[in-house]
Amino acid sequence: MMTDIRTTLGVRPIINVSGTMTGLGASIVVPEAVDTIARVLPQFVEINDLQRRACEVIARLTGGETGFVTASCAAGITLAIAGAMTGTDLAAIERLPDARGLKDEVVVLSGHLVSFGAPVEQSVRIAGAKVVPVGQVTSAYGYQLAGAITERTAAALYVVSHHTVQFGQIPLDEFAAVAHEKGVPVIVDAASEYDLKGFLAAGADVVVYSSHKFLGGPTGGIVAGRKDLVRAAFLQNIGIGRGMKVGKEGIAGTIAALKAWERRDHEGIRARELRALELWKIGLAARPGITATIVADPTDNPLDRLQVNVDPQLAHITAWDLADALAAGNPPVIVRDHEVEHGYFFMDPCNLHPDQEHQVLARLNEELDKAQQSNSIIATPLADRRKRRVASLLRWPD
Repeated sequence: MMTDIRTTLGVRPIINVSGTMTGLGASIVVPEAVDTIARVLPQFVEINDLQRRACEVIARLTGGETGFVTASCAAGITLAIAGAMTGTDLAAIERLPDARGLKDEVVVLSGHLVSFGAPVEQSVRIAGAKVVPVGQVTSAYGYQLAGAITERTAAALYVVSHHTVQFGQIPLDEFAAVAHEKGVPVIVDAASEYDLKGFLAAGADVVVYSSHKFLGGPTGGIVAGRKDLVRAAFLQNIGIGRGMKVGKEGIAGTIAALKAWERRDHEGIRARELRALELWKIGLAARPGITATIVADPTDNPLDRLQVNVDPQLAHITAWDLADALAAGNPPVIVRDHEVEHGYFFMDPCNLHPDQEHQVLARLNEELDKAQQSNSIIATPLADRRKRRVASLLRWPD
């Protein structure tokens, strides 16, 4: 049996039921991309020519006029905003992030100013632009968007993510219509979205996708859409985009992942994921204090997750302590715990290797059995957990 590469590298061999999270390696790279990357790595290639091959595939799958590959979705946002500011003015491109003389404001719904591992607004500021929040966190209207747009507005940014506020926001089609009436292009951050065509069809001018999440490609971002805006974004590679450059393996691997996406058995994959969810739901049905419910993805991706509600009085453990125990055990199981203070976490089956769903259920039962045997409820202060999370960000090898 081949040794797990993670063991060789000295890192933990985790099981990911959190989802397509960058901090966990995003996704399982599809075999077609792995093979392509291995074959292109020893070879020389003209990068711009390889990007032209990528733009053909990107245009076909997204319905955009053209596209290119960059280092990440966050990089794609910055490049798209910079392109909206500079156009093809090479001198302006070289001056950024000094935006003097350029339109330098980007309107964003207040409910979309979230963190995807870094603040959304930082991707805007890197380009030299300023964020202009629209509306309130819990509500936004078209008149507020129209009122926020001025002669200094370079672009309107729309974020599609489970992290954003999921109510009271302006729908994309209305958002785009208002921005276009004011002559402002719309850039959509769709990093974790399954639908490759819907956002451009709904009125976006540029859409930025991750190539390493649902697509199962190498780490990278895909910028697709209107030719003049995409071209201006690509030209940022001679400016601020230089620090966001993507290698031949990233471009070639993304091409392979996109082509594999066209041939993927999407219905078969969804059926396999549903089987895992049903296994977990049934396996947890008799556990004291545990309520397991299959819930749909909040941004309408064609996938479901298991929401595991934990009653500490009956389960003898809090939701966050159970999540931490799963992550600390053998094998470590990492759940989606971004809302854990509400007494629940989620389990996402989209990144499981065969039979790992059974290991996950076994680990759940193991930790719940331990909690039941405890003489007192396992309930560490949530504030302490938050402090540990912050401290972990600052930890560096001695």
